[in-house]
Amino acid sequence: MTDAQDRLYMQQALAEAQAASSRGEVPVGAVLVDPVSDTVIARSGNAPIGIDDPTAHAEILAIRDGCYARGNYRLTGLTLYVTLEPCTMCAGAISNARIGRVVYGASDPKGGAVDSGVQFFQSPTCHHKPEVTRGVMEGESAAMLKAFFRARRKKTSRKKTSTG
Repeated sequence: MTDAQDRLYMQQALAEAQAASSRGEVPVGAVLVDPVSDTVIARSGNAPIGIDDPTAHAEILAIRDGCYARGNYRLTGLTLYVTLEPCTMCAGAISNARIGRVVYGASDPKGGAVDSGVQFFQSPTCHHKPEVTRGVMEGESAAMLKAFFRARRKKTSRKKTSTG
């Protein structure tokens, strides 16, 4: 994939993140792409609150939909674009699905598990290590997350102030 294609698909992931934010979810979006045919296989935004499922991260939902679309639990050769560095759960699912490449936007020093935290793909127990491209549209991804949490903090502080 070229830098222009990476940006195009990350823009689509950002649109999914914005949709998640509009639903009150943490704004993370994911797009699963077949780089050979240059087609989107699946896309999703975070949905743990909306569907009462703590595993409903954007990556997990896109992987599930991709597996259904492909009729296979392996997604070998596909590329997953995600706006935020995947957590440990999502990194494990990426590895188990045998996704060929992960492209992420913003790093997540607190919850990320690719380059932060446990660095899952570097673990000797990791069975499959995808190619990783970091920082694609990082500024846009980080800004959306910061704005979401800033608005949430304001809303929380207003509730505390108005209730005394």
